[in-house]
Amino acid sequence: MKTIATPILLAGMLLLGAPATHAGKITVKGSDTIVVLAQKWAEAYMAKNPDIKIQVTGGGSGIGLAALQNKSTDIANASRKMKPREIANCVKLFGQRPTEYKVCLDGLSVYVHKDNPINELTLLQLEKIFTGKVRNWKQLGGPSGRINVYSRENSSGTYEFFKEHVLIGRDFTARAQTMPGTAALIQAVSKDKNGIGYGGFAYGGAAKILAIKRFDDSTAIKPSEETVLNQSYPIWRYCYVYVNPDLDRGEIAQYIRWIRGDEGQLVVKEVGYFPLPKQHRAQ
Repeated sequence: MKTIATPILLAGMLLLGAPATHAGKITVKGSDTIVVLAQKWAEAYMAKNPDIKIQVTGGGSGIGLAALQNKSTDIANASRKMKPREIANCVKLFGQRPTEYKVCLDGLSVYVHKDNPINELTLLQLEKIFTGKVRNWKQLGGPSGRINVYSRENSSGTYEFFKEHVLIGRDFTARAQTMPGTAALIQAVSKDKNGIGYGGFAYGGAAKILAIKRFDDSTAIKPSEETVLNQSYPIWRYCYVYVNPDLDRGEIAQYIRWIRGDEGQLVVKEVGYFPLPKQHRAQ
């Protein structure tokens, strides 16, 4: 598994409401989960197409999708699906639904300190930890010590996905420490022997990834390309790009097709996420 470093932006952020598109330039904004992947895609594509300039920034899925709606980005990256109200807002603002493309798969991972003796948890235990019902590692079979919960900000698609699929819509504990990005979250957990957090699979390395069980009597499964593709790992997901259909042509369409083709999916694997199955790739 390749470890992702703290993101370095390829270019400055666009002014809110500025025109996003002009010849030879593509702007991309959104998910911090895949911001480094998006940067690697841009670097590889620009190396082959020096007349194209691609500007990539993060900020979170919600920020990218808001920028898509107000036409200040060409492409929005998201680690969750768009919400109905976001789609409705797009229809209201530019007259049609945005086009959705799956671009990779992720095993949303649960991280603890490398010295934590806990190696696996159930989904129910995760729900109790992150909602504050379980507060001490001793309750989970570990040594006594207060559990320190690390979470993402609420503009994060990873936050939304974890809340929906692991917490079943319940609120995170008020004791959770909110981190501005996955890299910062992993760094915090790696320094806190009582810490626990969650994030994209490719951000590991400095912290330990837990195996997850659907139920008490289930097999504990770690995220991997095999377990995500066969959906045996319980917290798998797609990551997406969204684009205004009016812009989904020419240079932008060619770039998205490249991302979803064999070359772009090779970059996915190099960064540490999981490529789309071949039958789902662009030709």
